[in-house]
Amino acid sequence: MNMIPATAPAFKPADYKSSVKPVWCPGCGDHSVLLSFQRALAELALPPEQVAIVSGIGCSSRIPAYTNCYGFHGVHGRSLALASGLKVARPDLTVLVASGDGDGFSIGGNHLLHACRRNIDLTYIVMDNRIYGMTKGQPSPTTEPDWDTAISPGGTGLSPFHPLVIALASGANFIARGFAGNIGGCAKLIAEAVRTPGFSFVQILSPCVTFRPDQQRGWKDLVHPAAVPETDDPARAARRLMTDDGFNIGVLYRGKREPYQPAPKAYLAPSHLEAEFAL
Repeated sequence: MNMIPATAPAFKPADYKSSVKPVWCPGCGDHSVLLSFQRALAELALPPEQVAIVSGIGCSSRIPAYTNCYGFHGVHGRSLALASGLKVARPDLTVLVASGDGDGFSIGGNHLLHACRRNIDLTYIVMDNRIYGMTKGQPSPTTEPDWDTAISPGGTGLSPFHPLVIALASGANFIARGFAGNIGGCAKLIAEAVRTPGFSFVQILSPCVTFRPDQQRGWKDLVHPAAVPETDDPARAARRLMTDDGFNIGVLYRGKREPYQPAPKAYLAPSHLEAEFAL
């Protein structure tokens, strides 16, 4: 479980802010998500040196550089594999993963399935803008099938990926959705995700103002608090998520699975390992 002290010195959101200036487009929802990260860590009163933020590739994956914590900017789609190894090796660290809908659901989709299945105690935050923003606006796995652009005339015609349904079916222990326009709400969701043992998945709808300016105007009016309280019943959660309109905000599922954490192994010196292979 995460080592969150009962009594700890107070931290401010600014304590988790690095000196690196974000390069996101003005108005990008990821600016707000970064603030939510900082507020959540301050609420949890976690010393920055006890936090590690791992990412892959994409606009959202720049977050480790903008935080004053340990960070690792990995390769495309592999952030969960890196974070899983880190958490298993260093269970004393609080590990968060920052990803996007391309990084997390396309090239990283296989890692998502198995991270949910393993239920390692880490928190996965995906900034979903339903577009490949960093590579100039191609459709992503969550893009609507009829979204018409010069890159995909008439739309892709493909059924969009439903990440929360997949996460539940694969074994995630905590599932929630937030909207980047609600910084305080997202901060609370992230904090709740960290507090909940096991694999926690938070999808944050984060508008891309450059390639999908319709989102900033439309999503603000579409998001709404979930009509029913969170559940710990997977069957009930499945029915709820399968009929979800994609804009329910809040904690949608909180399970009771014990997180996976292998027993620590004794350190073996290289000479001991070499002796086992001696001819």
